[in-house]
Amino acid sequence: MKLYYCKYPEGRQNFGDALNPWLWEKLIPGILDDDPNCAFVGIGTLINDALPRRTPQAKLRVIFSTGAGYEKATPVIDESYHIYCVRGPISAEKLGLRRDLAVTDGALLLRKLIDHSSIPKKYKFSYMPHYNFAGDGWQRVCDQLGFGYISPAWEIEDILTRIRQTEVLICEAMHGAIVADTLRVPWIPVSTHPSILPLKWQDWCASMKLEYQSYSLSHFYQPRSSTGGWANNKTTNKLDHLLTPARKLQEWLRQQKTAKELSSLVKIAKPHLSSDARIEEMLSRLEGCLEQFKLDFAQGKFKI
Repeated sequence: MKLYYCKYPEGRQNFGDALNPWLWEKLIPGILDDDPNCAFVGIGTLINDALPRRTPQAKLRVIFSTGAGYEKATPVIDESYHIYCVRGPISAEKLGLRRDLAVTDGALLLRKLIDHSSIPKKYKFSYMPHYNFAGDGWQRVCDQLGFGYISPAWEIEDILTRIRQTEVLICEAMHGAIVADTLRVPWIPVSTHPSILPLKWQDWCASMKLEYQSYSLSHFYQPRSSTGGWANNKTTNKLDHLLTPARKLQEWLRQQKTAKELSSLVKIAKPHLSSDARIEEMLSRLEGCLEQFKLDFAQGKFKI
C-alpha cells in the first residue's frame, strides 16, 4: 500500500503535507510500501478530480481523514474507495457520504505520539505563514516584534517544539492551527491572499465545533533576497548586491507596514481553542477508525 500525499521539489516542504510520512510510519508501521495498486490517502485536501489521475495504478484507494476540495470537481466515489473518515462535515456532504464518516483531520492523532509534559513558553506570540508566502522577510518582521517565527518548511520536530513554546499561534498555515489546537495552544487564523481556501478551514473547524473567523493582513511581498518557502535559495542571495537604495527602502517600508499590522492584530483578535471534551471525543473516533483499518488490513481486505 503506497502513501499518497502532496510532494514538493527537493529542498521545499509544507508542514501539513510533510506530516504524512512522519505520522503514518509511526501509527501504522509495516503497512505502507511502494505498491501502487493500493493508495493510502491521508492528511491533505486531496479528494478531487485529480486524485484518480495522480494515483493511476491504484485499484483501491483508502481514504483516512482526508479533505475534499481544490481542482474542479469531486471524483466519482465507487467501490474502489474505502473511506474510513474524512476531515469534516463539508467534505462528507460534497462527497455524498454518511454523516458519521465526518470525523476530523488526522493530524489530531499526534496526541498519541507526543510527550504531554509542559515545556517553558518562550514566545507570547508566534507567526506561521502559508508555505507559499513563507520567507526570511517574515522572520525579520517577527524578530522586530519579539514574536517567534515558524516556517512550514522546517523539520516536523522543530515546528512542534516551537508551537509548544508559544502562548498564542498566529497562523495562515491551516495545519499550524490544527496542530496548535491538538497541542492545546490557542491560535488566531489570518489570511493575506485570496488563494487561501476558506472551505477547508470551515470543514475542519466544523469538525471541532469551532466557528472559522479569519483576520485579514495585507499580503507581504517577500524581498528579492528572501529565502524559505518558495524562494529559490540558490539564486536569491546573489541578488542582494543588486538592490538599489530605493529598492532597499521600499522593502524596509513593507516590513514596517507588515509589523504594524501584525502588532495591531494581536490587540483585537480573539484566539480560538476547541474544548478538551471535543478533542478527546474526536481522538477516540479517529482511533476507532484507525483500529478498524488495521483490522481490515490484517484480514487481507486490500490484497489485489
